[in-house]
Amino acid sequence: MRAPLGRTLSRSNAQYRKALTRLPLGVSSSFRFWGEERTIYVDHGKGGRIWDIDGNAYVDYRLGYGPAILGYADDRVDAAARRGMEVGGVFALSTEREYTVAERIAKMVPGADLVRFSNSGTEAVMAALRLARAYTGRDSYLLVEGGYHGLFDAAMWMANVEEWDRGQGRDPEVVSYSLGIPMELRSLAHLVPMNDPERLEDTFRRHGDTLAAMLIEPIQGNCCGISARQDYVELARRLCDQYGVLLIIDEVKTGFRVARGGVQSLLGVVPDISTFAKALANGYPIAAIAGREEVMRTFGPGGAAHGGTYTAHSVSLAAAEECLRILDETPALDTIRAYGERLMTGISQILDARGIVHSFTGHPSMFGLFFAETAPDNYRDWKVSDYTFYDELAYHLHDLGVICEPDSREPWFVCEAHATDAGCLQDTLGAVERAVEVTLESLRMRDRA
Repeated sequence: MRAPLGRTLSRSNAQYRKALTRLPLGVSSSFRFWGEERTIYVDHGKGGRIWDIDGNAYVDYRLGYGPAILGYADDRVDAAARRGMEVGGVFALSTEREYTVAERIAKMVPGADLVRFSNSGTEAVMAALRLARAYTGRDSYLLVEGGYHGLFDAAMWMANVEEWDRGQGRDPEVVSYSLGIPMELRSLAHLVPMNDPERLEDTFRRHGDTLAAMLIEPIQGNCCGISARQDYVELARRLCDQYGVLLIIDEVKTGFRVARGGVQSLLGVVPDISTFAKALANGYPIAAIAGREEVMRTFGPGGAAHGGTYTAHSVSLAAAEECLRILDETPALDTIRAYGERLMTGISQILDARGIVHSFTGHPSMFGLFFAETAPDNYRDWKVSDYTFYDELAYHLHDLGVICEPDSREPWFVCEAHATDAGCLQDTLGAVERAVEVTLESLRMRDRA
């Protein structure tokens, strides 16, 4: 165990040992487990920072994987949520605010004729795929390699690049990335590499008549922010139209973050169905399925079933109403983008001064960092790239008070509060500079060993 740089985790370590007696891995999500001596437990968060139970403070660029787009405990959104509490919670009946929030989403997103609410990104994508199957009468679907659409059986398929021999001229085997996924479902999922128009066209020629939907994250929120080229998404739209396939753009992470109308508005492509979640209510649990009226009307008697006891909860709806108002009517997104640009520039200056080759992917509000001259533009190339430097850097950044995902697949997320807290940028770049030096020395020592 390497000695930490300037922090102690004794209370978090003790909490981990206690939690392990009642919680698998001592946490409620496997992605929160960072090792027996590195897993932290949060005391509180405010703005762009969090504090763990040991009293360590961090500038946080995970932001719960993106939801805290305005910052933790935003006074405006939390005040709205408290007003939502006064409504009474959950009724398994509707309230007027459902229409109000749906109307705001329709105003912001060109293709969002109708809206249904859900509780999480996973639930939203599950409902979107079910809707597409109900509308088309087809069962199979197309996924883009490296995309992440939640933890449900239909979405948990990936290309097995580790055991793939590129020289054989075959695609990687499609495998599940969890135990417990029925192998019988594999025949329904077709995978294509990002930004490969020939493979996309070929897959549609062979399987287009059987596909209900194509699901795509144009900025891959669980693969370093790798982005689809505009011509690739435009081709996907044309092919879906040609073969009667519904295009689902998964905006669970990009929605209301990269632009008021989501990534689809930046690309100028209107999907049949969109899914939203993370930035919708600044961290309160709510998601949305939105899309073309003809398709969305399939929800209902004799069509696609959709519901949930906690769907459109009064607290989450009130938070979403205020969060979307801020994102739509104030310069918050411009502020976030500008801070992300300054952060990337500052990181580049530190790395350039040491001759460290690097590149960025994604959007300034959710960017990926690569230690290569050109970042990969698809999952296959990312999987065989060298992310040793990043993994080592992230390890030291945690000890120096900056939280980024220790797994290099996750982008850095930016919030409005990072920009309004005058110390965030300075604290971050100071930690990055120190972490780079320690990483270089650590790798040099490793090479000599």
